[in-house]
Amino acid sequence: MFSWQSAPFSRPSATGVHGGSMTPLAQSQAPQRTSTNPRRLLRLIVLVAILAACGDSKSTSTSKDTVAPVIDLGDPADYKPALDAAHVADVIDNPYLPLAVGAEWIYEGTSDEGTETITVVVTGDRKTIMGISAYEIHDTVELDGVIIEDTLDWYAQDDQGNVWYMGEDTKEYDTNGVVTSTAGSWEAGVDGALPGIAMPVQPAVGDKYRTEYYAGEAEDVFEILEIDGSLTVPFGTFDQVITTKDWTRLEPDLIEEKSYAFGVGQLYETHVSGGTGTVELISYTPGG
Repeated sequence: MFSWQSAPFSRPSATGVHGGSMTPLAQSQAPQRTSTNPRRLLRLIVLVAILAACGDSKSTSTSKDTVAPVIDLGDPADYKPALDAAHVADVIDNPYLPLAVGAEWIYEGTSDEGTETITVVVTGDRKTIMGISAYEIHDTVELDGVIIEDTLDWYAQDDQGNVWYMGEDTKEYDTNGVVTSTAGSWEAGVDGALPGIAMPVQPAVGDKYRTEYYAGEAEDVFEILEIDGSLTVPFGTFDQVITTKDWTRLEPDLIEEKSYAFGVGQLYETHVSGGTGTVELISYTPGG
């Protein structure tokens, strides 16, 4: 997630970001939120649907084969996502997770370990997963200027506009640059792993999704808490903000909230329980 999406931008051991010349979040003002206006909920849902319908023709088919799977978070054995290469777009232009080639996000924050910086870039490379040409996203986590995590994530968008998370290859490093862990790595279609939804095309409060599923390794899920909020981060002030609650059966005490802005992507992440740390967007460069 974040790995950039394996809970986009978060690592269970330390969430937060960045050093450099930016002021650490522990010393800065907390992000400002305003309450949701319920009367705008329907308008936002309609707007997202219209934008999806106006995009690239490859991403706007009326096929219902790949509808984002709102899930019962009970038995994982019941999770059977329907995604096939015949109904995948050649772009990722969902307005809440736009992944144009060359786009870059830089996040900064704090964690129990210190000051972190997360840099996320859409590389332009592709990887074929389950017969689907998935986009590659490269994200790195630096702790006080030293890379401690390096991850490749893969995403695809179905022809309705839902963004799917297809897998990740993640490595954690010690301060000497030695790989200490690859836990959390997975690839859809390999060893029973299945893709999940990173961002639905029509988000609705209360809907729940699996972000990924690889039994015992990657079982992140999220619930949409809000779809019309407001939020201020160092990069700016945004309306029409979606907020999600994210957790995993593998670490049930770890709960996070993440916020996404229309036309930008992820803005903010914080631990609600099971840890400390906050991540905020400080820079965004659109691709394309």
